Amino acid sequence: MKFKFKKLLFLFPILLILASCSRLNNLPNIEEQTQEIQELTTILVQPFNYQKYNSILKDYVNSRGLVDYKKLKENRQQLDEFNYTIGAVSLSNYNSWKDSEKIAFLINAYNSFTLESIIDNYPTKSIRNIIGVWKIRKFNVASKKITLDHIEHQILRKEFNQPGIHVALVCAAISCPPLRQEAYTGRQLEEQLNDQAKKFLGNSQSFRIDSQNKTIYLSSIFKWFGKDFEENYGQTENIEGLNKTETAIVNYARKYVNSNAQKFLEKGGYKVKYSDYDWSLNIQ
Repeated sequence: MKFKFKKLLFLFPILLILASCSRLNNLPNIEEQTQEIQELTTILVQPFNYQKYNSILKDYVNSRGLVDYKKLKENRQQLDEFNYTIGAVSLSNYNSWKDSEKIAFLINAYNSFTLESIIDNYPTKSIRNIIGVWKIRKFNVASKKITLDHIEHQILRKEFNQPGIHVALVCAAISCPPLRQEAYTGRQLEEQLNDQAKKFLGNSQSFRIDSQNKTIYLSSIFKWFGKDFEENYGQTENIEGLNKTETAIVNYARKYVNSNAQKFLEKGGYKVKYSDYDWSLNIQ
């Protein structure tokens, strides 16, 4: 009896090992599972494809950011196809992107749907002649129907601390920032926004110094959205003669203007004024 009991004690661990092996053989291969998960993740976070949009921008936008709306309207299929893909993005796919990719996607969507709005109503002398262009007309963005105002004010301005969007959103007017000949991308976003700021502030309509009257003239964009710059650029002591918002705007501008302008801005003792906005169409 003792012998049989000892024999059972000896065999029991072996039986457990054999049973475990049998269960493992029935499970899916762990390496295969890992590979499938990695492939799925790659698909989900794959950057949005801007190939068609890049072609549109190169073909119909010149080096000054002006648009050939007549030709674009005559050959609108590529733009319509690209705008369809903006709407076809699933919300889960959008949510899987980094913030920089989301910002780039939304800027491109805003600018591309603005192009669509113009050619839908072309010829027109100004985007302001299109009734409801910002607040009523809706577009499909990542499976949601939203307006241009919603993209700008409810998503970009509310969800992201990136005041640089204001030199990238193009409302099809002469006083707007120039439309780039390339799409914004998450990988290049910071570099592209810096380049945009230099171009925008290099235009006398957007930034001008009147040293004789101790006044700087800035785009009305900074008057409308100046508070958006306070968190990132308004934390220093106010520049002499300027309030917090004006100081923040000047601190931002100082990064992108030439060295002579930087020296003038650093001294203080000047007034800030805003230039009139030219709403005429940014047409070639």
